[in-house]
Amino acid sequence: MALTTVNRGRVLAQWMREQTTPLPAVSKADLAAAVAAMDDWLDANVTSLNAAIPQPARAQLSAALKFELVGYILMRRAGRLRAEEDG
Repeated sequence: MALTTVNRGRVLAQWMREQTTPLPAVSKADLAAAVAAMDDWLDANVTSLNAAIPQPARAQLSAALKFELVGYILMRRAGRLRAEEDG
């Protein structure tokens, strides 16, 4: 289920606070629209994402755990997640 407008705003605010590199010349309204579009895309494609998860994980993981795992994958891709195994 898509985030509420309030939660989308909180995501954007937290993301902006945590940036370690300068943000590009994009307005806050444009960034808010990007958050909304990405959240809508996730909502529209959740069935496809779920179908891509092999069994038995698909059946055993809750929706919350699946979203959390996707979050970890995305954070790693963004270079924002270090694991103990990285040394």
